[in-house]
Amino acid sequence: MAKIETALISVSDKTGIIELAKGLAGLGVKIMSTGGTAKSIRENGIEVTDVSEYTGFPEIMDGRVKTLHPKIHGGLLAVRDNESHMKQIEELGIGTIDLVVVNLYPFEKTISKENVSQEEAVENIDIGGPSMIRSAAKNFKHVAVVVNPERYEALLKELNEGGCDLSYETRYKLVTEAFEHTSRYDKVIFNYFNRGSEDAYPETLSLDLNKKQDLRYGENPHQTAAFYVRKNIEIPCISNAEQLHGKALSFNNILDTDVAIEIVKEFEKPSAVVIKHANPCGAASADDLSEAFTKAYSSDPVSAFGCILSLNRTVDEKTAEAITEPGHFVEAIAAPGFDDKAIEILTTKRGWGKNLRLLKLDSLGEASVHKKINDCRGVVGGLLVQDKDMLSGDRDQLKVVTQKTPSEDEIEELLFAWKVCKHVKSNAIVFTKSEMVVGVGAGQMSRVDSTNLAINKAGDRVSGSVMASDAFFPFRDCIDIAAKAGITAVIQPGGSKKDQESIDAANEHGIAMVLTGERHFKH
Repeated sequence: MAKIETALISVSDKTGIIELAKGLAGLGVKIMSTGGTAKSIRENGIEVTDVSEYTGFPEIMDGRVKTLHPKIHGGLLAVRDNESHMKQIEELGIGTIDLVVVNLYPFEKTISKENVSQEEAVENIDIGGPSMIRSAAKNFKHVAVVVNPERYEALLKELNEGGCDLSYETRYKLVTEAFEHTSRYDKVIFNYFNRGSEDAYPETLSLDLNKKQDLRYGENPHQTAAFYVRKNIEIPCISNAEQLHGKALSFNNILDTDVAIEIVKEFEKPSAVVIKHANPCGAASADDLSEAFTKAYSSDPVSAFGCILSLNRTVDEKTAEAITEPGHFVEAIAAPGFDDKAIEILTTKRGWGKNLRLLKLDSLGEASVHKKINDCRGVVGGLLVQDKDMLSGDRDQLKVVTQKTPSEDEIEELLFAWKVCKHVKSNAIVFTKSEMVVGVGAGQMSRVDSTNLAINKAGDRVSGSVMASDAFFPFRDCIDIAAKAGITAVIQPGGSKKDQESIDAANEHGIAMVLTGERHFKH
């Protein structure tokens, strides 16, 4: 490996750069630099040669051209054990460059500003930086390339211990990070211009995801897994939740918590949602958060054991006491915050508290559910992309189709049931009463099976409840079954050729029915 004798430093993010330059100078490394970086290094009493002085060519076009020169790229690309390469650079008066420390113009930061012009964005597209990184990276066995300020300390340590040399393993890690850096930089630029396309779904889709954590395993212990997230996502969600306590989230925890968070966002009143296997087994709203939890957990306490819980208010002492009552067991809680006393109770009162995952998010108010975001789902060899289902039902769109008109209280209850039903796997049937889920039929191949399952879950509580269906009723059978169990009203999308049969059934049973005109299949 080639020893580090000459370094070229040109950075936009100057974090730690003076300490690095001092360390390199202390090792006898010659430093070249450009513009503001050279100025900062020189002002700190460190000897530095301007690139323009070395190349004999000034920076031009407002700095657009400064390192794009044969004396720079020849010094980076020359293979040290290639006699022809070394003879050519000697004849041309080109010196070798052994270390490149570069990070790029802040394009992503620039375009994140409000009302940024295209002209400003374009001026922050780096040309020389990526070119130097690629040249150095191509020749990584002889030239080390550093793009991350977090690497400076370890770099100096190894140079000091290794007599200004770096191991192959270190160089390989650095080159891998370098190509990831330029690849991501180009993707951000591509996505910026791609967003300006009139095509909502362009021919090429570039995703920018960063690994948040390795997972112990996937859905099952024999499967490996990791969690990747979008950078700078603005809406509160599982991807930007801050874990305050407990074991690391598992693959299944993440999936379930995602569902829990998305449901609880639907409600304005204090609300709680209980999730098992990606379906709500309990959900409730109340004037008090602890009451909302108690109602939600009691929706189906057998299924709720070992659940994921989400709440749309800061968890207080009273709610924490309710959560930790004897017989309860919760795997994870997602909420906008936790009082200090609540954290103490949740993490110490029950034996499972030491492992309880506590996840803090930004406000989970209803408004956050309406921000536009794409929904991506993987299949073998591909990816499905769609607009996320943001419709949640509006009383103004409800169409009463029966002789009986639902009361105001029933309308409120129907809308509550509709919001929960939206997040239940198809075919979905949900019974609710007093803003509390009393029965759920999820993921059945037949809507009749879902109806019977929900009735069985609800037991005696089904009487006086309302029913929500995520899609239309193809026949009247579900209405007949639910009416016999004692429901008072139904909310469904409508759209079946046999809608009238279901309407007639509702009229015969003296129950109200409203149509939403929107379907909420969830596969």
